[in-house]
Amino acid sequence: MTILKTYARLWTDSLDGALPLLRELTGAEPDLRLGFEAVELAAIGDFLVIAGPAEERATYAHASATVVVDDLDACQATLTASGATLTTPLAAGPTGRFLYARHADGAEVEYVEWVPELVQRIIRP
Repeated sequence: MTILKTYARLWTDSLDGALPLLRELTGAEPDLRLGFEAVELAAIGDFLVIAGPAEERATYAHASATVVVDDLDACQATLTASGATLTTPLAAGPTGRFLYARHADGAEVEYVEWVPELVQRIIRP
């Protein structure tokens, strides 16, 4: 299993309000922008911006980062072997498969295995 990319999570009320500064800081356009349940997401540079009402964002606030991996099954095996607890079991989303895990030290992270098209477009252009 290999980590392909790690995103720091940024929380905001408005994606359109947050993106101009992030475009300037990163010198890039968002690689990804989509709605997921009641929030909007944008990946720009090394940031994953999560926008929406505070009560909706709170659903995802337990994770400190989003980590894209090449093999989520192997990642899950490594996590559980090291004492991590799955707080959200493996599920499918618009970008691929994901899970949330609380490491034995208490850190909680979202792990995602992107669909091949996203890996080719964003990680290996």
